[in-house]
Amino acid sequence: MRNWTNPPGAPQEVAVLLFPRFSNLCLANAVEPMRAANELLGREAYRWSFVTLDGAPVESSSGLPVLPHCPLRAHGGGDHLFVLASYDVRSHATPAAAKALSAAARRFGHVSGMDTGAWLLAQAGLLDGARATIHWAEMTAFSERFDTLETVPDRVVTCGNRTTSGGAMAAFDTVLEMIRAAHGEALGLEVSAFFLHRSAEIPVESGFRRGGAPLVEQAITLMSATIEAPLPIATLAARLQTTQRTLSRAFQADLGAAPKAVYVWLRLAAARRYAEQSEYSITEIALRCGYANAAAMTRAFVAQYGRPPRAFRH
Repeated sequence: MRNWTNPPGAPQEVAVLLFPRFSNLCLANAVEPMRAANELLGREAYRWSFVTLDGAPVESSSGLPVLPHCPLRAHGGGDHLFVLASYDVRSHATPAAAKALSAAARRFGHVSGMDTGAWLLAQAGLLDGARATIHWAEMTAFSERFDTLETVPDRVVTCGNRTTSGGAMAAFDTVLEMIRAAHGEALGLEVSAFFLHRSAEIPVESGFRRGGAPLVEQAITLMSATIEAPLPIATLAARLQTTQRTLSRAFQADLGAAPKAVYVWLRLAAARRYAEQSEYSITEIALRCGYANAAAMTRAFVAQYGRPPRAFRH
């Protein structure tokens, strides 16, 4: 069963290893979810640094220069190493790179190959016997070149303490799962919503959680569309053509929380976005989030966030 919320822990240390002609989009999808998690938690849950093999500056495929913090060999290690390569990966797969990655892997708890980064992990012998994926354009060549592993056409594959993801968009999924594992499904949902719809209005799109149980996905979409007039859970289940008991079991298995708790969380997350981004009064925010009055919403808000809505005004 997934954890709806996890207790706070020490900040996680992440090194992002960049190779020439990396993808800007992949880098943003790797780093921005961590930044959003820090902002939503109100503390530094993730610390990241940029590294290269030799410590020299590196340019993305579109010419964006990045000045690394240090060479890979000088990084003391940490929780996660993101190996981020995109174009010309074969030219990066040198014996020196393989040696450096093999040594670095011993200093990090988890290693992720993003976009074409799986090629470099495989070259270093870090994926032997594992299941792995890579960008679709390299899938055939990858499977032919590395026969000591099982190549699969999935977006993200985790095997032990190795993760591979296929493409720039899948990097977001990789980091989001990392956030869920450390901080629970509630924060994962909020980070997803942060990027799906960052306006003062309520997100009603589906797709908060790729890979979740279809019934739970449908229920969350319906909950998000009925923030202002919340439905009884029995009515919600009926609209989804299921029973309340089946719905509750699905939520407990997939999120580790009851449907009612998730519904309340969605309403309060919407209230927080309104408080941060709109000029609505607290009373109007309460009405827009399904509360009869500001006092009732504020009590629930403080219980969830530890501070009243006014504390989130900018």
